[in-house]
Amino acid sequence: MKVLYFSNSAGFEHDPVKIVKDGLSVSDIALKKLGAAHDIEVVCTKDGKIFDGDLKQFSAIAFYTSGDLLTGPNAMSAEGKKRFLAAIDDGVGFFAFHAATDTWRTAGPPYENQTKVDPYISMIGGEFISHGPQQEAFMKVTQPAQIPWLKDKGESFKYFDEWYAHKNFNKDMRVILTQETAGMEGKDYNRPPFPATWARMQKKGRVFYTSMGHRNEFFQDDNMMKFVRDGFAWVLGEYDMDLTPNIDKVTPEASILQR
Repeated sequence: MKVLYFSNSAGFEHDPVKIVKDGLSVSDIALKKLGAAHDIEVVCTKDGKIFDGDLKQFSAIAFYTSGDLLTGPNAMSAEGKKRFLAAIDDGVGFFAFHAATDTWRTAGPPYENQTKVDPYISMIGGEFISHGPQQEAFMKVTQPAQIPWLKDKGESFKYFDEWYAHKNFNKDMRVILTQETAGMEGKDYNRPPFPATWARMQKKGRVFYTSMGHRNEFFQDDNMMKFVRDGFAWVLGEYDMDLTPNIDKVTPEASILQR
């Protein structure tokens, strides 16, 4: 089994995707190690030309990206983007970290929800607006029974990261973790709770996104990598989840972007 990990930064380049050793980043090293432990070959690249090749060889594609990926020295071709999105439609799984929602963003006022977004944003399920200072914050667990790592986390857990504020949520998502905004520092969180980790189907493809992963420490934390492993396991079809949309139930005011 093969997984493609694509980490091109056409916008801000985060530390976990910066090359640090032997042509690999901290996140490359972590995902290759995780894959090796589960008999999965992880192919790491920043070169968008890979999407002009054979995508059927991959059981899943993972993104840690930013900006307009059709631009820059590692640009994906317009046809490559179409082929990538078609592959997800046809059943290739998709796992996305942190800045992947800061990719192919929608033009217009940042603190307004838009009805027309890029097909990529529609597929991933939500779009980055901005973020405040790095801080410890609560993640509320909204479906503990289905992801193994969450079963012993109780109703919520704390974690230190850079937390993205999101908008343009896809209404068919199954929210897994909710950003609890009460007490958080920064104007970006002066809003009701909103989805932070979610899953959904894009036609035949399983889509999983988590806002966590800004810092190298996330990929160097064996505990957090267990969470990543469980997300990948679902994307790869190793177990099923109830995907009944719950965004209106668990985050009923998610569309309110600022109080």
